[in-house]
Amino acid sequence: MGVVVDGRARVSPDGAMKPYFGNVLTIPYGVIGAGKLRGMALADMAEDVHRWVAEAATGEHFEELVDWVEAQRPEPTVARAYLGVGDGEGTAMACVVSSGMRLPVGEVDFGWGVPAFASYHFPWPGGAGYVMPMPSARGGGDWVVYVHAAPELVRVMEEEPTVFRAPEM
Repeated sequence: MGVVVDGRARVSPDGAMKPYFGNVLTIPYGVIGAGKLRGMALADMAEDVHRWVAEAATGEHFEELVDWVEAQRPEPTVARAYLGVGDGEGTAMACVVSSGMRLPVGEVDFGWGVPAFASYHFPWPGGAGYVMPMPSARGGGDWVVYVHAAPELVRVMEEEPTVFRAPEM
């Protein structure tokens, strides 16, 4: 699983990059075999994910990333999480978790009015899936959650009663 980390505040802690829109991202990831994952407590899995994110959520990491990108030019690169590389148990099913919640969908106007609908859907390379919540263009605090995932992963998500369901009030 890859977790997208926004680097704006890490590169410019003074907030100088806040008014800019665009990607300043890194995608830390981890691979855990299905057998091990089934036997893990949720708290242990959360601790692993937290460790992956914490290692990448620093200004130093983003400065090193800029240096690395400059050294790679003009060779194309891809985040390793998209490649479906396994951990010795075969190929992995990749799923990247991101957030478009800061995208000001209801405030965008290209000259013909604010959108009634905004979409964030495209197939990631290598068959990797993603989960991307965004604010609804209708406002009111509603979300739209885009999911692009393998059928096996969708089945698991649908079987879990707390995934993609509003909490009972």
